[in-house]
Amino acid sequence: MLRLAFLLYSLIATALAGSAVIAVLVAGFVSVQAILAGAAIGAVAAAPASWLVARKLY
Repeated sequence: MLRLAFLLYSLIATALAGSAVIAVLVAGFVSVQAILAGAAIGAVAAAPASWLVARKLY
């Protein structure tokens, strides 16, 4: 199940980090720090999400 979670993480992290960056830009924060923070928050939030999805699929 761990390999499935790692595979799903690569997909989910990309989607969540991209969505977070778009949300940051729409909110009007155009600094590099804000964009990187949004991407980091999306990548961190993807870890438990990918674990839950892998558990449901497995």
